[in-house]
Amino acid sequence: MSEHLEGHPPAYERIRSKKTLAEILQVATEFERKACQFYSALIPKVRKHIRYLVEELAAEEKAHYERFQRLAEDPEVQQQIQARIQAPVEDHRFSDYIHLPEFGENPDDQAILQYALGREDAAMKQYRELAHSVPEGPIRQLFDFLADEETQHKRELEKTYYELVFGGGRMVPRV
Repeated sequence: MSEHLEGHPPAYERIRSKKTLAEILQVATEFERKACQFYSALIPKVRKHIRYLVEELAAEEKAHYERFQRLAEDPEVQQQIQARIQAPVEDHRFSDYIHLPEFGENPDDQAILQYALGREDAAMKQYRELAHSVPEGPIRQLFDFLADEETQHKRELEKTYYELVFGGGRMVPRV
């Protein structure tokens, strides 16, 4: 049997796994908008000892969203907007985080931190892979910057989670 059967499944999968830069930027912009929305809505609901962290995350995600909006207006980006690039392996997981969970009026700190950790991890991996998929220029710089920022967010969340879980449900004082 020939490798080149009707429909060429391997070729189809390669094409299907590519997305335009416009599609990727649209999903990433929505991801950041939803992240800002998510953290902002949690601020009045979380306990004081993690409120500072949630406020910081809301502000940083808002800044990321605004960067994507400015990037969309960049003439250099407009020239590349229809270029097709390989969708990252984490693409489905990243997109899943656009759908926000409902934590209710009294959310559990541990559940919030677990969700936020997963969200930051998906973003970190997505942006890192995207940075390696696009040509040098403002888009790559943005994805590298965001990957580094999400890595920092994840580290801060991990530290807070560790303090919460291993501090017996209370925050261990910072030294």
